[in-house]
Amino acid sequence: MTTVVWFKRDLRLDDHGPLSAATALAQPVIALYVVEPGYWQLEDTSERHWRFIAESLRELDHQLRQRGNRLYLHYGSVPGALADLHRRCGIQRLFCHQETGGRWTFERDIAVAGWCQSHGVALSEWHQFGVVRRLANRDDWDHHWRQRMMADCLPPPPSLPAPPSTLPASPWREPACRWHAPCPERQPGGSHHGQRLLDSFLSQRCLGYQYRISSPNTAVSSCSRLSPHLAYGTVSLRRLYQQSKQAGDARVALPRKQRSLTRFRSRLHWHCHFIQKLEDEPELEFRAVHRDLEHLKSAPGDPERLQRWQQGMTGWPLVDATMRALAHTGWINFRLRAMVMAVASYQLWLHWRQPALHLARLFTDFEPGIHYPQVQMQGGLTGINALRIYDPVRQSQQLDPHGQFLRQWLPELSGLPDDLIHTPWLLSHRQQQRYGSQAYPKPICDHQLAARQARQAIGQFRQQRLTNDETRRVLNRHGSRKGPKQSRPRPLIKDRQPPAMAQQLSLFDD
Repeated sequence: MTTVVWFKRDLRLDDHGPLSAATALAQPVIALYVVEPGYWQLEDTSERHWRFIAESLRELDHQLRQRGNRLYLHYGSVPGALADLHRRCGIQRLFCHQETGGRWTFERDIAVAGWCQSHGVALSEWHQFGVVRRLANRDDWDHHWRQRMMADCLPPPPSLPAPPSTLPASPWREPACRWHAPCPERQPGGSHHGQRLLDSFLSQRCLGYQYRISSPNTAVSSCSRLSPHLAYGTVSLRRLYQQSKQAGDARVALPRKQRSLTRFRSRLHWHCHFIQKLEDEPELEFRAVHRDLEHLKSAPGDPERLQRWQQGMTGWPLVDATMRALAHTGWINFRLRAMVMAVASYQLWLHWRQPALHLARLFTDFEPGIHYPQVQMQGGLTGINALRIYDPVRQSQQLDPHGQFLRQWLPELSGLPDDLIHTPWLLSHRQQQRYGSQAYPKPICDHQLAARQARQAIGQFRQQRLTNDETRRVLNRHGSRKGPKQSRPRPLIKDRQPPAMAQQLSLFDD
């Protein structure tokens, strides 16, 4: 009569539906995590993801042992782990959260469901966020989301039934990650670190949130920094939503804090809105949101341009500082995420897929459901969003006017004065020698000319190749609605933006 609780992207005890349900049965519980070697060979996974997970698993095991249980680690496939446990312990039920991931995890979950059915094991799944599985349309999605966010949170179980005595030891084993890169300043994993971030954000760091999240100099402390903890489930999004609502209560909070936390909660809403897109259409991992735009770029693009973008050597200081900061820390704010993807898509004219995979490997907080729809939005592949072609010089001057962020990550430019650091290619040879900036590369191309050419090419393609039926399909399938009574958005006609355009917001919008 053993129940297996399978941990995936839900590495916590708090507000954990499968664990609470298994505890209530008062029967032996096996807390299972499977290290899947095939997963760590995917193009969008990396060692920094595993390091965050590993720290979270160690803390989870410690918390389980305090409650009379332990974490059982299996190296291999999930059906293989279940078959071994079934042979040793005779499992009756498998409890887990739903996961909106890529094709690999989707096929894995199908295989697990098939194994359970063929072996008479009851499979029960709980929703993890506000994502609705098998959603017919988006008309009532907002209502479902709010219901889930306001439902009672489940407390961590004070104790857990012990696993069967036949459960063997599970020695720690590291996966062989396909993609390696040191990440010296990566955020640490574990629910303890997540809770500390939440407490500091709600008590003080949230003040002025909406004004301070765009600049790379203030975003480091003013953003919640909870994104990797949400991605791997070391904190509960529902708990986070409710605590932020309590902290911003008008009866106890100053207006400034109320406004900041209201804006923050809107980001939690968009978090689930974008994951819902991948849940509804898993193919977005591999092809354009608007299928007609799949043919906009038939080739990956110039490999040298891709490499220079990846290495932070484009010659545009803010782009390069951003890519180097991301490689070193595993995190950058949303404005810079949008900017580097837009530059790759427009000025460098790269196909979206390779930049998307590279960013996925670098983001400690990689969340497939947010990542793939967002990079396509920034690359102009939705067909329903206005193009956002960033000027890297203007962004640099606006977001980092005194060059603080640039000097931190571009030592080649550390000697330049504020008025020259944003456009080092304009320096004379004598100025380069004077300020020691000779090692910094020239720009790949004229960014203004490249932006105009990209806008013209995309505009012509939209007018000639975009079909009204496909645009209507995208809007009806993925367009946001604020309530069940709202009429469905109208499709794009020629090059005119529909009224629904204003609602197609981005997590990168400020």
